[in-house]
Amino acid sequence: MTSSTAQIGVTGLAVMGSNLARNFARNGFTVAVHNRTTAKTTALVEEFGHEGSFVAAGSAKEFVDALERPRRLIIMVKAGEPTDAVIREFAPLLEPGDVIIDGGNAHFEDTRRREKELREQGLHFVGVGISGGEEGALLGPSIMPGGSEESYASLGPLLEKISAKAADGTPCTSHVGPDGAGHFVKMVHNGIEYADMQLIAEAYHLLREVAGYSPAKIAETFRAWNRGRLDSYLIEITAEVLAHTDAATGQPFVDVVADAAEQKGTGRWTVQIALDLGVPVSGIAEAVFARAVSGHGELRTAARGLAGPKAEPLSAGAADAFAAQVEQALYASKIVSYTQGFHQIQAGSEEYGWGVDPGAVASLWRGGCIIRAAFLDRIRAAYDARPELPSLLADAGFADEIGAAQDDWREVLVAAVRQGIPVPAFAASLAYYDALRSERLPAALTQGQRDFFGAHTYRRTDREGSYHTLWSGDRSEVRTD
Repeated sequence: MTSSTAQIGVTGLAVMGSNLARNFARNGFTVAVHNRTTAKTTALVEEFGHEGSFVAAGSAKEFVDALERPRRLIIMVKAGEPTDAVIREFAPLLEPGDVIIDGGNAHFEDTRRREKELREQGLHFVGVGISGGEEGALLGPSIMPGGSEESYASLGPLLEKISAKAADGTPCTSHVGPDGAGHFVKMVHNGIEYADMQLIAEAYHLLREVAGYSPAKIAETFRAWNRGRLDSYLIEITAEVLAHTDAATGQPFVDVVADAAEQKGTGRWTVQIALDLGVPVSGIAEAVFARAVSGHGELRTAARGLAGPKAEPLSAGAADAFAAQVEQALYASKIVSYTQGFHQIQAGSEEYGWGVDPGAVASLWRGGCIIRAAFLDRIRAAYDARPELPSLLADAGFADEIGAAQDDWREVLVAAVRQGIPVPAFAASLAYYDALRSERLPAALTQGQRDFFGAHTYRRTDREGSYHTLWSGDRSEVRTD
């Protein structure tokens, strides 16, 4: 019989699962490990057994028997039906109070369903968003756990030990909220990641085509930006990618990579759920659509002969001035993408009754995750100072910065349009900013049109109530509420 000595168990030993198990072991925990094919379990223990204490389990029962009570079992398999299959395999072997943790990129609605079903069986189910990729799983990721407070009391100390640590030493994990809250926040994290990457790509495109910079020169520019307010993981790795030379051809690496970006779905989920919630995430949406456009080669080939301006690189002095404007546009648009993401988190929290603390979310994104950035400290401080803050753009500090950047931001878009450089995320971010600051929007006309063709009614600015105009009659107005 297997001794119940393991504090945590990991089933599903692909790269992420293996690295997470190793992370627990390196931090002093005894880890039960299990995989559908026992060869992977054996290989993990043989190769990395020196890193800590592992218990190799050949069957589901051996795996469960190896875990001390309350049992904590992390599933690291493909999202969807494979996760449900593993749950069906292990749940009958567990006892009330035990905890099943899903560390994959599950849809939050699946997590809500699973949490409810397992709660009725007396089991805790925790949907955990994990960001940081393979390296983060091993060295310390940002961890976003949902589920009950009771389950976090059992699991939290382990997650805090293995998570990334912010510069002030704070663990980059905390209890996000009930049922699907953790996976919802991870979904939005990935949506912001899409926007961040697209904005950086657009900045690169502008520096290449308008400023006339080489990839190596752009790498130097990004390294300089990374020493300032744009300090972030994505800016850091962008410089590395742009500085890399392809060994086979001697060409810049970025020039030998096919310009078709793939995606795994979490960005699409972010936009789909934002539509369901009625939350405007236009910058994030354009980033998702930009990947889609890049992948439709047949459409791009068919359109290649369409008329457009030819980009004309600037002189050296003008190019450097333009690069400074691009930095302003990138920073302002980055603020907008985080603004939209946090708005969606707040809307989701309200819709599902989760009570998510946006300041706490900003705190756990400060290390380990893909979108970690220096200015997350300021986002956390903004929400800590005003928990009811409706938008990051309502924070005086961010409002001042984006206001100071907006003239250059506009000039960058003018240059892009004149030279035919597509900048959908920059443009959508500026449109969002202008829409929020506008005293009047053309939505008044839209409501008039809706009332004309569908009698959908409208509200007035000068008195309360809903009204309908008799467009096909004498055009008198009737109150409808």
